[in-house]
Amino acid sequence: MKEIRNFCIIAHIDHGKSTLADRLLERTGTISEREMQEQVLDDMDLERERGITIKSHAIKMDYIRPSGEKVVLNLIDTPGHVDFAYEVSRALKACEGAILVVDASQGIEAQTISNLYQAIDQNLEIIPVLNKIDLPGADVEGVAQQVIDLLGCKREEILPVSGKTGEGVNELLEVIVERIPAPSQERDKPLRALIFDSVFNTYRGSVVYVRVMEGTLRKGDQILFMATGKTYFAEEIGYLRLKQEPTQELTAGEVGYVVGSVKSLQDARVGDTLTTAKKSAEAPIPGYKEVKPMVFSGIYPTQSEDFEDLRTALEKLQLNDASLSYQPETSKALGFGFRAGFLGLLHMEIIQERLDREFNIDIITTVPNVRYEVDTEDGRRIMVDNPSDMPDIGMVDTVFEPYIKASILTPAEYIGPIMKLCQERRGIYINQTFMQNNRVEIVYELPMAEVVFDFYDKLKSGTRGYASLDYEFLDNRPGHLVRLDILLNGEPVDALSSIAHRDKAYDQGRKICAKLKELIPRQQYEVAIQAAIGARVISRDTIRALRKDVTAKCYGGDITRKRKLLEKQKEGKKRMKQVGAVEIPQEAFLAVLSMNDD
Repeated sequence: MKEIRNFCIIAHIDHGKSTLADRLLERTGTISEREMQEQVLDDMDLERERGITIKSHAIKMDYIRPSGEKVVLNLIDTPGHVDFAYEVSRALKACEGAILVVDASQGIEAQTISNLYQAIDQNLEIIPVLNKIDLPGADVEGVAQQVIDLLGCKREEILPVSGKTGEGVNELLEVIVERIPAPSQERDKPLRALIFDSVFNTYRGSVVYVRVMEGTLRKGDQILFMATGKTYFAEEIGYLRLKQEPTQELTAGEVGYVVGSVKSLQDARVGDTLTTAKKSAEAPIPGYKEVKPMVFSGIYPTQSEDFEDLRTALEKLQLNDASLSYQPETSKALGFGFRAGFLGLLHMEIIQERLDREFNIDIITTVPNVRYEVDTEDGRRIMVDNPSDMPDIGMVDTVFEPYIKASILTPAEYIGPIMKLCQERRGIYINQTFMQNNRVEIVYELPMAEVVFDFYDKLKSGTRGYASLDYEFLDNRPGHLVRLDILLNGEPVDALSSIAHRDKAYDQGRKICAKLKELIPRQQYEVAIQAAIGARVISRDTIRALRKDVTAKCYGGDITRKRKLLEKQKEGKKRMKQVGAVEIPQEAFLAVLSMNDD
């Protein structure tokens, strides 16, 4: 047990976690030069292309110290994005130490601080590492000072490393063994193992990745998932190397996998506690919570015959990603589709990309929105994640919307644009902290609905890409929110409905009407485009009718002949307007849904 070290790597996106993990695998001989490739632990094409980690990855390495002593290193590579913060917290719970990686050319960013606080909460030993010291723009001393201010450590405790060239990696391996404590030996207690990740295998069901905290797990034991109450048999257990390596037992302190023909990922939830069915543990490992979706969007196939294919694709994606939730819904404008819930905007983008790539389905997604709580006049409380489900304005008593606490790290010269953006988005200023190297942390409380659309893009463009954002959910608060309907000739188009703040509804309605006027083709009759709140129309645009010249055949004679033809045309247009339906072209939906707030 003294020879085991469990640790993870935490950092902001693109600070070099996966590259550093590659070097550790190389130096410990876990992977041969022939098998080596970039981001070896990231097994999804999407992860490699974007250079981000979407799922946690665990691997066991055998390290031979210069003294000849053999040490087992269990590494968990964690995602860096805020959408996957819960996964990061569970991975940290499975470790005794964390390597805090900071890019020497970019310095400390928002998620560096967020992940660090999580690691400190779990009482982990922190090893600060300055990565990318080989870059010409690396400011090693300046960034080291930032780390000292943040951690309160000594300068000599910060290790300079290059994940690309491998410089400083041997020293890092020695520091891991020396500074990270060995796990505690509690083999006599009943089994308690923390599930920090799970993947779905078509032939074997859910394969759960566990860190055994107490007791011993043996092959063939009947196991119990404490959150769901489901029992299975541990048909195979083993260690996580590049390929799974079966073994007979996992004891306290070890990290491995369990195969038990678990039918669904819903049964094997991240953060749950695994114990034996016969001699169960009294209480689960604290910290488990169900992951709740924060952002909702409608997903519709562009070809209606692809509906069943879309259903199958979402089922398969859910097998590998338990945090994706969806249910069928129907829209008059877009036909049959699904309302899906995501952890955040990056999660939503990844699912859309995977639907397109892995299943080759063309989809339209509606504007992302959040879940509101609505108190009605008759005393009921309902959850609304689809604008068309919002009750009529006369029935609504109070609408509660989710608020987040946003921490923005930026160079000092961009304070003005950031504060202006946050004020425009109904932000509540909390505080700002000046740090070393002319950097500032600004904290605002913001409505989640104002962040999910294009806040991040605006933040990046307003600060030339230098600002970084991290956020956490706070609570639901009452707000002046209304349902904004778009009507064509008096008929509401449900796919274009949205929930907006009353102060912003007029501007939003005016923009959508103007956009639709550009994109909907002219008809034989006049088409009215209106934006309305309840029964009150707040904006209108009119698409003029295409006029057929019915008097062209009159080449003289009495004026009454022309009048008669024009009256007849007028009657025809009125009748046409009663029975005619305006078809909104696909590009009009896409343009309105991707319309930003310029």
